[in-house]
Amino acid sequence: MVCPACSKKQELNKPLRGILEVDFELQDEDNPEKFNVLDFLPVRAKFFPPIPVGNTPLWRPVNLRKILGFSNLFLKDDTLNPTGSLKDRASYLVAAFAKEHGIKDVVIASTGNAASSMAGVGAAQGLNITIFVPVSAPKAKIIQSLQYGARVIPVDGNYDRAYDLSLEYSKITGSLSRNTAYNPLTIEGKKTVSIEIFKQLGRVPDYIFVPVGDGVILGGVYKGFRDLKRLGLADTIPVVYAIQAEGSDAICKALENGSFEPINARTVADSISVNIPRNGYYAIKQLKDFGGKCVKVNDGEILEAQKLLASTTGLFAEPAASASLAGFIKVKDTLNRDSVVVLLITGNGLKDIDAAKRRLEFPQRAIRNIEEIVR
Repeated sequence: MVCPACSKKQELNKPLRGILEVDFELQDEDNPEKFNVLDFLPVRAKFFPPIPVGNTPLWRPVNLRKILGFSNLFLKDDTLNPTGSLKDRASYLVAAFAKEHGIKDVVIASTGNAASSMAGVGAAQGLNITIFVPVSAPKAKIIQSLQYGARVIPVDGNYDRAYDLSLEYSKITGSLSRNTAYNPLTIEGKKTVSIEIFKQLGRVPDYIFVPVGDGVILGGVYKGFRDLKRLGLADTIPVVYAIQAEGSDAICKALENGSFEPINARTVADSISVNIPRNGYYAIKQLKDFGGKCVKVNDGEILEAQKLLASTTGLFAEPAASASLAGFIKVKDTLNRDSVVVLLITGNGLKDIDAAKRRLEFPQRAIRNIEEIVR
């Protein structure tokens, strides 16, 4: 589902060439200020599955605001999507497209979140979902997919190998590929998070911090604000901070050096761990065109941010989602403290409890009576 002509320039071990964008016209052009988020999508509302994706809350984290000194800090909490991650936004649109076109079989490669997302949303739509996941994927995410009834195929290799095998499977079987970036609906579905933020704030934020692996969520965030501006609903694009783990920083490096070079991704944040960011060229173009920035954070900073977020707000995010807070902490002293800042929280912490355990001290001794702890 990439541009045939552009894809002829595809190089080995490089991001995808020929990423496509979905063009659309707002369905209610006479009253654009009264738009519904689904009006921005290219499939009619009647084809969407009966599962409540989107409309997630925009938090005002009072304690975190005081600690960090930013009174206009917000958390966009996409952990409250049905399967616990922002990836439901893409799966929701893919499932609607499949129903509209009479497609029953969908295949996807994932480190876990996109897989469990497509499995859950696909279950609501009555689709047959096949998933390719690296053997290193967190067990909780695989359990989700199995509970939803998906066919799970473990891959002896990393995410990039699973991605390639899933595309091969799609071509052989004729299944619809939901692979990130390869299917343009993944960018289009994820743009709805920007449209919701705009509606909830009543304006475009000054800054938005986005965890970045393959660059599709980043691309979706930009696409949403670009569409709002194109339609005259917004007059600007926010400054987007792309936050990458130091151990999976291909996009940051390419932004610095001008080219993508092979990396061996290793990070506690599995959801943003990729050797080849498939949406890399598209992501770099958006960052350059709209003055975006890229920030690297190490695993220690990610886990510290995860703990800070949970202990001050009650929001338990997985490591990849916590990277947005880690990145904000790293650059906050360079920002005006009156700025409107949104942190995108992309996935629930219960999806990867093994990672969270690394910075926790478990009680070592069980008590028999209250006198052992109260004297």
